[in-house]
Amino acid sequence: MLVALLAALPASTAGPARAGAPRAAAARYATPPGIFTTANYREATALSDDIAALRARGAPQRVAIIGGGLSGLATAKYLADAGHIPTVYEARRVLGGKVSAWQDADGDWVETGLHIFFGAYPNMMRLFSELGLHERLHWKAHRMAFALRERPGEFTSFEFTPGVPAPFGMALAILRNTQMLSWGEKLAMVPALLPMLLGGQEFIDAQDDLSVTAFMRKHAMPERINEEIFIAMGKALDFIDPDKLSMAVVLTAMNRFIREADGSQTAFLDGNQPERLCEPLAHHVRAAGGAVRLGCAVRQIELEPDGSRVAALVLDGGERVVADAYVSAAPVDVFKRLLPRAWLAPSAPSAVRAFFAGISPLRGIGVINVQLWLDRRLPSSLDGLAFSRSPLLSVYADMAKSCAEYADPLGRSCLELVIAPVTAEAGSAVDWLKRSDEQIVDAALLELARLFPDEIAPDARAPLGGSARGADDGRARVRKFAVVRVPRSVYAALPGMGAYRPSQETPVPNFVLAGDWTRQRYLGSMEGAVLAGKLAAQVVARRAAGVPTAGVRAPAPAPLGARGEEGDEPPDGGPLAGRSPVAFGGGQMGGLVHV
Repeated sequence: MLVALLAALPASTAGPARAGAPRAAAARYATPPGIFTTANYREATALSDDIAALRARGAPQRVAIIGGGLSGLATAKYLADAGHIPTVYEARRVLGGKVSAWQDADGDWVETGLHIFFGAYPNMMRLFSELGLHERLHWKAHRMAFALRERPGEFTSFEFTPGVPAPFGMALAILRNTQMLSWGEKLAMVPALLPMLLGGQEFIDAQDDLSVTAFMRKHAMPERINEEIFIAMGKALDFIDPDKLSMAVVLTAMNRFIREADGSQTAFLDGNQPERLCEPLAHHVRAAGGAVRLGCAVRQIELEPDGSRVAALVLDGGERVVADAYVSAAPVDVFKRLLPRAWLAPSAPSAVRAFFAGISPLRGIGVINVQLWLDRRLPSSLDGLAFSRSPLLSVYADMAKSCAEYADPLGRSCLELVIAPVTAEAGSAVDWLKRSDEQIVDAALLELARLFPDEIAPDARAPLGGSARGADDGRARVRKFAVVRVPRSVYAALPGMGAYRPSQETPVPNFVLAGDWTRQRYLGSMEGAVLAGKLAAQVVARRAAGVPTAGVRAPAPAPLGARGEEGDEPPDGGPLAGRSPVAFGGGQMGGLVHV
């Protein structure tokens, strides 16, 4: 069937985009209708309905939620839908956590990261439907664009043909591209990936102990597949090089993209995330009687005298928050510092001690987001996401073209770049987190100059007249830049880490976990954060209604030092110190400040 489809289609449109070629105005594509008909979307809808159906069962619970990122806000939203009274406590003055953003002195938005929405995000798509926000998603042409390293200024793409059903759409897009992999290399992928299609999630989970490169060696996959595809995927999905990344991460993404015809199609939010997504969530919570409090750092989780239940949350200044149930939607590194020591003590119930001690190997991975405001338009920039495939850069986008709110009145480009990996743990030879903003920007410009030598010079940060180029040579210069470091972002999906991810339900009767690092199938992502929040809300609502829950799933036992890796330490226990964004798992400008 695939051969017949291939023969019936016109010649590939996956060729390069040449620098300087005329470009049509950025188009806005219709919301792909197929995203609402998948089995995963139906499952997401059923989960929403299950939570809402508990509304009339049991007395309304006052629920205190730590963290105003997507997972905490999703927890609050679905608890409100179930008739409960949630209050979100966010330490910072801005909502969003890993998707937070703020305005600089010029009114331009500085983002924590470059965040893209995929068609294969069923719970996120369901959330947009429930909030009536789908018009805020600007869908892009269904393609995966890669910069051609050996042909500067050009791109090649996996182009998806409308109407081709899954699983043939992805296969056809790869087969029709002639500039990345040979036919032999493409065919060599089949024996390794076919078990993923046949075995599904069970097969994917079983590969968690293997790195991407170990999986490739096991299945005799050519190295060029790694160079052309997997390096780009690994850096984009978890900011880690393939020799250190769990293959389960790559397989999870590929499985969704292959099984769902519109799964790999991408959309950009039409503006900044705090106002365009997080604030509607907060408004929904407030309208239902809940609350969202900013600038309220939770410093300690206080327990009942016997340690069996949470008694209160202690905020800055000593304010005690008493609720019926408590949810931590904090990043894993923050939660490990908040975790009460009594739950780790030898006197704690064995189930409690094993559950919370088991998360010790988990920690966040570092990443850096760079924004470059240029003095002119880049002719070759795309309307959408591009994979750079360079040693330093991961993915990037011209936000002035891809995001409506960021469009420049003079048509100048604003590049947003993800720098990854940034630490030795993730595969970098340089600890970029400790380099100056200028060093990071100059290194990024050097990579961009290699990709687009006719449009960006390696000394583009130097002012006109102050560089080796002298007068304006027609290439772009940097008007200003922003560098945001996130030392501990999504959890580091190193081989074997999946076993240490806990369920949202805990052995403590009035305490629940959320956050994309908890156990759910979408790993560290916006979709994973929303799904984890829904699952946490379901646990609270079912407990309140006296309805059976899915049960506690403890992490695998993790003796101290068993993995011999940096960060493999037991949770610290509260109280939580620090006031910088980094102290609460966020990103910050101006170097690393921990006070």
